[in-house]
Parts: sequence; C-alpha cells; structure tokens
Amino acid sequence: MQRPRGTALATVRRVVPLALLAVCFVCSFASRAAAQCIDEALRDELNARRQYRGVQERLFQKARRHELSALGGAYAADLLSSSYYAGGAYTYHFTEDLGLEASFGYTRAHSKVVEIVEDRFATDLVRQDQPVYLYQGHLVWTLAYGKLRWFGSRISRFDFDLALGGGITDNRSARGLTGSGGLGFKFYPTSWFALRVDLRDQVLSQELLGESRIVNNLVATFGLSLFLPFGF
Repeated sequence: MQRPRGTALATVRRVVPLALLAVCFVCSFASRAAAQCIDEALRDELNARRQYRGVQERLFQKARRHELSALGGAYAADLLSSSYYAGGAYTYHFTEDLGLEASFGYTRAHSKVVEIVEDRFATDLVRQDQPVYLYQGHLVWTLAYGKLRWFGSRISRFDFDLALGGGITDNRSARGLTGSGGLGFKFYPTSWFALRVDLRDQVLSQELLGESRIVNNLVATFGLSLFLPFGF
C-alpha cells in the first residue's frame, strides 16, 4: 500500500533540517578542534623559542634585600676645584621599585682661584686642601628595567633609578642642609652582585672669600654592590 505523497513530503521536510543541523554541528566541532590544535601548536612553538632564547621569568630580586655599596669617583664643586670622591652606601629595598639609601662620602676642598689670589697678594686667605664629609639619605625609585644578552651567553638584568633626598655637607666653607637628586644605572651579572653608576646634583649654600652663594656640586661615582641575603 503506498503512502500518500503529502506524508512523504512532510517526512522529508522534517528530516532535511535535522540532517543540516547535524552537518553544521559536526563542521563546527571539527573547526573548533582544528583551531584548538593550531593554538596548541603555536603555543608549543612559542614556548620552545622562549626556552631556546633562555628567557627567564625573574632574573634578579631586590625586594626585602640589603644592598652594600663601595663607591668612588669625582666631586665637581662650583666654588672649588674638582677632586676625587670615596664613600659607601647602604640601601634597603622595600619593593622591586622603592628603596631607602643612606650614604657617606669623603673628598678634599681645594680652590685654584683662591690659590691664584694668594700667590698674587702673597697672603693666606683660607686654609687649602681641607677634608669634606658628605652625609646623605635618598629615596631610590626604579624607573625602568631591561635585559641584556652578550654574545649568546646568559641573560642579565639592568635598571635605571631616580634618587631624591638630602643631607649635610661638612667642611670649612659649608656646614648645613644639602638637597640632592640624580639618576643611576645598575647592571646585575649575578643574583647577588651589581655594578652601579650614579650622578647626583647637590644643592647647598657655600661661602668663599666672605661671599655666600647657592651652588650645585656634582658627584659622579662608579660602584660595586653586594646584595644580602645571597639565596634569593
């Protein structure tokens, strides 16, 4: 017995959408699976490249560490001649970006201008070659950091910092408050040792030959730093 034509058409109409829906589901699942495979392949390739390049998540940690520094360089004063500078510093790093530094410096005071005047008039105006002691405190803020790789060797970190603070300059021509600020650079070849270069501008009132004026004395130093504890 044959089915009515209308019944067959109705059956076809019900089956065709279901078949199309099934085909769409299969295609969608296949495309998602293919995309997931591609994403995983790309991720594996990127991870392999990162491992090949030797990229590390954390190369150096400063937070909650103590930094001991030996410093040496040059002291250029407005009213005095340039001289050597020697000193040291202690820094406690609260975080990776902020640290508090206390430093001590020593140099000598000598003026070529005063020496010329004394020679011309055959008199002693001031006592030359006097010691200068500098007691400073700075808040050190790390502005930026980066990574270096030398000739395929291991990667090392470096950073730039801004120092703001002040202290006391103690010598015969100045004994009072000193404002100080400057920039610094540190390079970390190991997890406990660093090389540092600093340039500080010290603003203070200084007196020479009976005249007092505000001066800008520059201190440029190179230093070696030891970070404690070692096991970070």
